[in-house]
Amino acid sequence: MTEPRRARATEAFFGRRKGKPLRERQAAHLEHLLPSLRLDLAQHAPAELTTLFPQPVKRIRLEIGFGGGEHLVHRAAEDPATGFIGVEPFVNSMAKLLGQIEARELANVRLYDDDATQVLDWLPDASVDYIDLLYPDPWPKRKHWKRRFVSKVNLDRFARILKPGGLFCFASDIDTYVNWTLIHCRDHAAFEWTAEKAADWLTPFAGWPSTRYEAKARREGRSSAYLTFRRV
Repeated sequence: MTEPRRARATEAFFGRRKGKPLRERQAAHLEHLLPSLRLDLAQHAPAELTTLFPQPVKRIRLEIGFGGGEHLVHRAAEDPATGFIGVEPFVNSMAKLLGQIEARELANVRLYDDDATQVLDWLPDASVDYIDLLYPDPWPKRKHWKRRFVSKVNLDRFARILKPGGLFCFASDIDTYVNWTLIHCRDHAAFEWTAEKAADWLTPFAGWPSTRYEAKARREGRSSAYLTFRRV
């Protein structure tokens, strides 16, 4: 018997939805461009996610919480053969990314502007090649650690949608969250850490464009870890 998926009513979203007022052009992007790129979760996901994109793609890459969008835009521009799904509930970040998508005429990006777990539950089994979780909110206070996105239930979600051999890439400058992620993935039977030496997690991912958040962390004296886990 198939185990029922976790009900959304049992989970909560933590984080801001809006920041400073949008400029007129940003508001226009949200009104007119986002609807054409937004995933329609009211419809069943296509068996082949490549059909979400107007041009042929060979791989699917999901980025959860893309922030300023620097990484997502960089990857999408350099790799048109990959279809990217970006999830970000923060309105200002979404508006900024939409401007970049329009300016660069990117056709290989689809978006969702709400809770990432809704997308994870919508995606078909073994349909995604990469999952990026880059500098997620660390919830540094111990009493808030349960809010961290890396959890047993979300790793179960990752394991379901990742193809065998697919990769989960995690980056953070917060030691407690790095250790938290290592422990959770170590204890999950579906994932193996790919690192063999220290340089493997101290060196940014191949093709890494850096981000403003990463630059801020370095200015404040914090180093980053770049963890890659393989779906076994």
